[in-house]
Amino acid sequence: MGAYRYEAVDAHGKPRRGLIEAQTAKQVRDQLRGEGLFPTLIDAAGGDGDGDSGLRERLRVPPVLVALATRQLATLARSGMPLDQALAAVGEQADDARMGKLFAALRTEVAAGEPLAGALGRWPRTFDDLYRGLVGVGAETGRLAEVLERLADYLEARQALKQKFTLALIYPALVSIIALAVIAVLLVYVVPQVVSVYEQSRQTLPWLTQALIAVSGFFRATWWAWLAAITVAVVAFAVANRRQAFRARWHAMLLKVPALGRLVTSVDTARFASTLAILVGSGAPLLRSLDAARDVVWALPLRRAAGAASDLVREGVSLARALREQRVFPPVLVHLVANGESSGQLASMLERAAGELERESERRLTWFAALLQPALIVAMGAIVLVLVLAVMLPIVSMNQLIR
Repeated sequence: MGAYRYEAVDAHGKPRRGLIEAQTAKQVRDQLRGEGLFPTLIDAAGGDGDGDSGLRERLRVPPVLVALATRQLATLARSGMPLDQALAAVGEQADDARMGKLFAALRTEVAAGEPLAGALGRWPRTFDDLYRGLVGVGAETGRLAEVLERLADYLEARQALKQKFTLALIYPALVSIIALAVIAVLLVYVVPQVVSVYEQSRQTLPWLTQALIAVSGFFRATWWAWLAAITVAVVAFAVANRRQAFRARWHAMLLKVPALGRLVTSVDTARFASTLAILVGSGAPLLRSLDAARDVVWALPLRRAAGAASDLVREGVSLARALREQRVFPPVLVHLVANGESSGQLASMLERAAGELERESERRLTWFAALLQPALIVAMGAIVLVLVLAVMLPIVSMNQLIR
């Protein structure tokens, strides 16, 4: 008889974990179900000797490949193919070797009687809690194919929005890097060469040129201190960011930034509404859906507001009123949730709200990028202009003296 670690959820959606002695994983699963628990992960305790468990802990497949595999699995499950065969087919079609090995392992575990959610739990860095929870809900309600399709839509939409963010920030980042490189070359190399020429002329230099010479000398003498200060600041921020209190403060400051704060709020609320729509549409209890949707919110003030709304719903308050009382969720979400509760179509109204919020976040992203790019160009251009004027003014003065 061996020992097995397990992770499970009870009827109220609360996570449970522990250690059970049994001969097989199936006995553990049957015992947990007899206690009213739904197992999401069952693993042999002390089974890391061969290094396989450590590999599973480290392996992380790119999200775009996970979204593609989820779409393929949803299509095969919708066609009526048995789950183990569908997993094998997805693994065979995968171009990435990691995906092939992963789905082959999933197929082996499912064929041995392991629930799909439990098998996914062995790869925590590839399949997060939300993914495993949705698959578990789909298996419980007998709507796995539908849940996988919704999950694929969610993952693809999230990847598309992430790509738009990346593309919108690439140009400003390149402009900033190139401009800073030009400024550094001017201050460190060009200015000292020009200064040597001006010093030989023994003329009074314009104040702008004198200021530039002073700045150049200062940075040339203290560049190591600036580099050390930047390194220490980055490391200190990374360490402090591990503390929830610090993250909450700077997230709150970020949300107060006029343009960026509204953008973060719209993206986070869109993710919250989309996750809640998938869970409610899959038949999950509302309280369990709220707890899972809260965990996908990035900004801690918004996550706390979602948790407070969940507590109010647990006390018997309607979801629309609970969201309204937090005063952070967009009115479109509150109104559509109220309509969904009154008409009995909460899932469809949540999907509509998620779509509206996603489109709003895309509009805000486009506006933010359109505002940021010219602002950066103007700022960097102004700095370069000052440098050029500081270098050219003494030359103009010398020419006037010669005339």
